[in-house]
Amino acid sequence: MTSEEARTRLEALGFEDDDLTALVAHFEDAERREKAGHGFSRIAWLETLEIDAGARPMRVVAEEGFERWDGAGALGYLVLEEIVRATITSPPTRARVIVAERCFPSGVLGYWVRLLAEGGLVAVLTATSPRRLPHPQGGPPLTGTNPLAIAIPSSDGRPLVADVSMGAVTHGDVLAGRAQPQELVPFGGEQAHKAFALAAGLELLVGALAGEEHGAVLVVAKPAHDPAPAFRSLADGMRLPGDEPPA
Repeated sequence: MTSEEARTRLEALGFEDDDLTALVAHFEDAERREKAGHGFSRIAWLETLEIDAGARPMRVVAEEGFERWDGAGALGYLVLEEIVRATITSPPTRARVIVAERCFPSGVLGYWVRLLAEGGLVAVLTATSPRRLPHPQGGPPLTGTNPLAIAIPSSDGRPLVADVSMGAVTHGDVLAGRAQPQELVPFGGEQAHKAFALAAGLELLVGALAGEEHGAVLVVAKPAHDPAPAFRSLADGMRLPGDEPPA
């Protein structure tokens, strides 16, 4: 699918200019970074959902160190887009916790924290999804894949971005036909209890702050140091988390 085709199909869902641009940019970035399960293949999935393309997120609490947003029916991608843009425009003096209620689907979390890091902020973001991961011992799904993304800005203009889902595969991989539903289990094989522990902890963290519906929790802070360039030097040319794929 081309970007123009993606834009046409999203427009048919009722999205207008700014939202179309934001969504296509997100999907293009996923394709470029070889995350096809979160790229244009997601549009076919969005076409199966009931979407209110005119809904707008609302900031319901605005304090220096804390914000609460309500998705208010808007697509989670656009909730996070609004939050990220607002945060870059008005960053915290030191740090801020931002809770997004009713924020789903949230897309590639690394995309959002990278934007914040490019804006000069350290960022940590997690989000919940429908229950898809079972306990390592089996049974029904108990948690979402609950990714965790961390971005560190760098004076060399190349932020380090770590973005890890707690599943051995992602739901996007299943939607894109690159994995089977039964493969959607905590990653780690015999050590899967570690991924499940993280998934459960993030599930309850977001639930405690954002409520029963799927949500997201973002922490941003002004950096006091610049460790990324030295870390890149130590890695001696090896590809690091968040780097563009080799050409």
